[in-house]
Amino acid sequence: MKIFTETCCTTLEEALAAQARGTSRIELCVNLAVGGTTPPPELIQDVVGACSIPVNVLIRTTAREFSTADFVYDDETVGRMVEEIGWCRKYGAAGVVIGALNPDGSIDMEAMRRMIAAARPLSVTFHRAFDVSTQDASEALEAIIGLGCERLLTSGKEATAWEGRDLIARLVDQAGGRLIVMPGSGVKPHNLPALLAATHATEFHGTSIP
Repeated sequence: MKIFTETCCTTLEEALAAQARGTSRIELCVNLAVGGTTPPPELIQDVVGACSIPVNVLIRTTAREFSTADFVYDDETVGRMVEEIGWCRKYGAAGVVIGALNPDGSIDMEAMRRMIAAARPLSVTFHRAFDVSTQDASEALEAIIGLGCERLLTSGKEATAWEGRDLIARLVDQAGGRLIVMPGSGVKPHNLPALLAATHATEFHGTSIP
């Protein structure tokens, strides 16, 4: 059985190479060293135009460190992210990858609704802001499902998806097909089969899979 993989890429060359290796979908971003930020519009246009597989685009205007505070956005920043989402719709991306938190670490429902409304009809993935949220994981998952997101990218609140595999498995079970729980962080070809067996996830995210 072919495992559905999403490969994180930062250039057109990386995207084409991942497609040639047989990945199922591209997640496009830049500045991967800080967890990724929104790629420029010309890169979105080039990658979507050149790839025959779906391209999802990370929307993250600012990046300081991977912490709760880094995903708390004011109205002006959300407005810029809405503009960036518009680039994705204009150039034919398949989806966007977004996430926002309140200062208390809970899911920022208002900011998420604004961005989701701007994104439709594109698919929406809630990214690893989930992993630094202080909200109970089960409650946060229900909030994300309630927003209508199609997918949650998560390491199970640990440094790697393998370390977080137990929580990921519980999230997969809780979601019950209402949303795709996609393990990400440290997912490699050598540990992917074991991660599949441990979590029963159906999609996996990484920089080098396949």
